[in-house]
Amino acid sequence: MRTGHALRWSSIAAAAVLLWSGGIAHADGPADNTTPAPSTPPPSGGSNAQNIYASATHSQIKISYPKGGDGGGKKGNLGAVDPNWKPPACWYEPVFTPEGLERFVDESDGNGDVGIHQSWFGKELWTDHYRDGKPQDNMDENWTSAPGYENYNKGKDGYFWRSVAPDDSDPDSWDCGLIMFWQDAGQIPQVPNAPTAKTLAEYAYDKVKVPDTEIELKPEAKSTVNLPTWVWLDKGTFQEVQVRAELPNTGLWAETTAKPVALHLEPGTEDAETYPASGDCEINDDGSIGTPYEKGDAEQTPPCGIKYLRATNGQPYELKASVTWQITWEGTGGAGGDLPDGTFETTQDMNVQEIQSINR
Repeated sequence: MRTGHALRWSSIAAAAVLLWSGGIAHADGPADNTTPAPSTPPPSGGSNAQNIYASATHSQIKISYPKGGDGGGKKGNLGAVDPNWKPPACWYEPVFTPEGLERFVDESDGNGDVGIHQSWFGKELWTDHYRDGKPQDNMDENWTSAPGYENYNKGKDGYFWRSVAPDDSDPDSWDCGLIMFWQDAGQIPQVPNAPTAKTLAEYAYDKVKVPDTEIELKPEAKSTVNLPTWVWLDKGTFQEVQVRAELPNTGLWAETTAKPVALHLEPGTEDAETYPASGDCEINDDGSIGTPYEKGDAEQTPPCGIKYLRATNGQPYELKASVTWQITWEGTGGAGGDLPDGTFETTQDMNVQEIQSINR
């Protein structure tokens, strides 16, 4: 069976699978369709002697860590303070030179993704469109027609661009519905969801890894009712984390920087007071948070801390400490701006004893 247009993955596609041969254009259904699309191993191919996967969930964006984020120790990803913010769902990237696309078709027998939700199986579909000039359908809202190409555009300087979605189950990934198309070298396509420096900055946001929040406490693991527990973070504990994202063959780059700005405390019980009352301990000028406890401070009010008003009874309180990271970015052509603050939270047990005084 051979078809020149995409089939949406549905009940009719189930019958089509039984006839899988030659050239089949396959399109998976929307995110609420639970029938999985057939999968194929990623064949090799590519441009500039690189190995390019056939999957449209594989991005070529290169990530590096100019500051922090990639060393040893326990680290984790940030959660955005803004619940409505998320990284970009899809964009387009250059993936093949003319020669690379021809090699990919030959080596893979034409099995791979031509878009996020559209796979072509069989050489003839690829050669019809990219070699012999026959049009094909895009998967945009209007199912527009994509004009074909002659001999893979060999002799021209540029790349075939394809849509990319890190998570193809995201409904917003359907916004990138153009099948793989040509763009001359040195130019960014003038299409919706074309990549920008901000696209890379937001992609890098999702790659920021910050150190675990290990706060210093005095007393360390057992507090006393009505006596403050001092909390602080050493100035050397938290440094800026910077992630650089570059998209090859586009000139696009962005650096996303996460800077620690505050520590928020949640005692784990309503029978407690925080210092300050908001529970937000701001960062000091030297990069530290709070003030280390010193002998004789037991009766003093800490700039950052907790006072428990009721003892634990066999079950410790869960003290939550979350650091807020301010996120900024800069990129190609002097672009830049702010992204939503991020947080990273850890929990530790706190036992509280009931005595009237304590010597420290």
